[in-house]
Amino acid sequence: MPREITSFSNPLVKQARSLRDKKERRREGLFLAEGLRILTEAREAGFLPQRTFFAAGQRHPLLDRLIAETEAAGGEAIETNADILHKISGKDNPQTVLGVFPAFSTRLEELDRSAADLWIVAQALRDPGNLGTILRTGDAVGAGGLILVDDCVDPFSVEAVRASMGALFTQKIAAAPWDQFLAWLRSGPGELVGTSLNAAMDYQQPRYAKPCFILVGNEAQGLPAPCEQACDLLVKIPMRGKADSLNAAVATAVMAYEVFNQWRCK
Repeated sequence: MPREITSFSNPLVKQARSLRDKKERRREGLFLAEGLRILTEAREAGFLPQRTFFAAGQRHPLLDRLIAETEAAGGEAIETNADILHKISGKDNPQTVLGVFPAFSTRLEELDRSAADLWIVAQALRDPGNLGTILRTGDAVGAGGLILVDDCVDPFSVEAVRASMGALFTQKIAAAPWDQFLAWLRSGPGELVGTSLNAAMDYQQPRYAKPCFILVGNEAQGLPAPCEQACDLLVKIPMRGKADSLNAAVATAVMAYEVFNQWRCK
């Protein structure tokens, strides 16, 4: 049965709140996810929280199932109040359900490239909202996952998890320096496709090969020259207005759906 906690000084409340900090997430090996929809997506993907906090009086069939399965797996369900949830999440209007999850591995060598025809690679991505949105796009097009290259934002940050809307649990995630990623890529099949304003080829011109790895660069600087030079194809998305580039997550979605539609319409 769920236990009740209403004290701000409770160690479990303090621990959950600390997971908003990257250093604490790494030290504890845990991360925070908010909202019944995201926790339900996690459960359906085979991930159960180590601990669930939920608001008193907020019961729902999906929440009841989440609590039952969490407890059956050895986890803990904690009934609390809106003030405690606010303290944990840091939001003025917190979700009524929060989950503490064990962080999962992001080792590149554990990826199976044959598991999907499409993968997304982000180099030095800095915005957690973009990262989460890219994960959602990957889920939508059936990509295998997201490979984070060089110094990218933490995929387990509260903001990135929230923006992914549950796709964090459906997409594989790996992280590696550029040289390590490139060596891994070239050890097997895979076409690396980069997007760049320096490209001469329109993104709809080539016929993309399987497996395809879409490479997107940093929001402010784009792809470094060595990354562009390593690409099998370098393409650009035409810009007709005054803007000279698209948001990184939007550009990734445009590319991913172009590849998806080419294969879908064959």
